[in-house]
Amino acid sequence: MAAHNDLGQLGEDLAEKYFIERGYEILCRNWRHFRKELDMVAAKDDVLHFIEVKTRSSSQFGRPEDAVDEIKINFLVAAGEEYLYQNPEWKKIRFDVLSICIQPNGDVEYFLIEDVYA
Repeated sequence: MAAHNDLGQLGEDLAEKYFIERGYEILCRNWRHFRKELDMVAAKDDVLHFIEVKTRSSSQFGRPEDAVDEIKINFLVAAGEEYLYQNPEWKKIRFDVLSICIQPNGDVEYFLIEDVYA
């Protein structure tokens, strides 16, 4: 597996732990429907969260959240719509982005952007 795939997997593992520690129930990871993908789907307080996880090991190419542009948000929304079509019981939804920076010394910084598509 390529190094960037390993970093992405590590980021999703860290994200899962991050959300569980904050009372979220992880419903699925890497949910796919054809070309649409959701990194993580979670629930908390009767709200369904579609979560995009971005992980970087340096800021050389910008902060992780900078990679979530309008095109990426549109893909996230399209995937969320398909998920809701298949799981129509949810009435409240949110699209969130979790930015994870893993520092050279091993420290991890999290930055959660809530409700990016309001």
